[in-house]
Amino acid sequence: MKHIGNIKYAEGAKKKRKRIARGPGSGHGGTSTRGHKGAQSRTGYKRKLAFEGGQMPLSRRIPKFGFTNIFRKEYQIVNLSRLQELIDKEKINPDSIDFDALYKAGAISKNNLPLKILGNGDIKIPISIKADKFSESAKQKIESVGGKAIVNE
Repeated sequence: MKHIGNIKYAEGAKKKRKRIARGPGSGHGGTSTRGHKGAQSRTGYKRKLAFEGGQMPLSRRIPKFGFTNIFRKEYQIVNLSRLQELIDKEKINPDSIDFDALYKAGAISKNNLPLKILGNGDIKIPISIKADKFSESAKQKIESVGGKAIVNE
């Protein structure tokens, strides 16, 4: 006979969980499984990132060296060999190469970094190219075949 005193949960409906702070009879009373004293026993405790229990954290144990120049200027670079490759594949017009033409050809990305042309490789035909900066070797190679290296302002 069903009676209010012998009603049970359906199979799998109630999960066993640790009920803390419900008196000493529960086995999890007193300190409520937090141990005695210390930051972790107190309410509102949040573990600091890289905290190692008072031991010197790894980030402070490892020696520091080097130098970071905060005035460093990053460039998107394109070598002369890549320019010649794009010209051979007819992806860019050698008479007017600029930032937009190189972006459309897929040689650079549009992430607002200035463009620098480097002298790795050779250029076979005269080209007219606009960029923010040129390496000395790139400028010499472009001008030696009759091309123009124009610096953006």
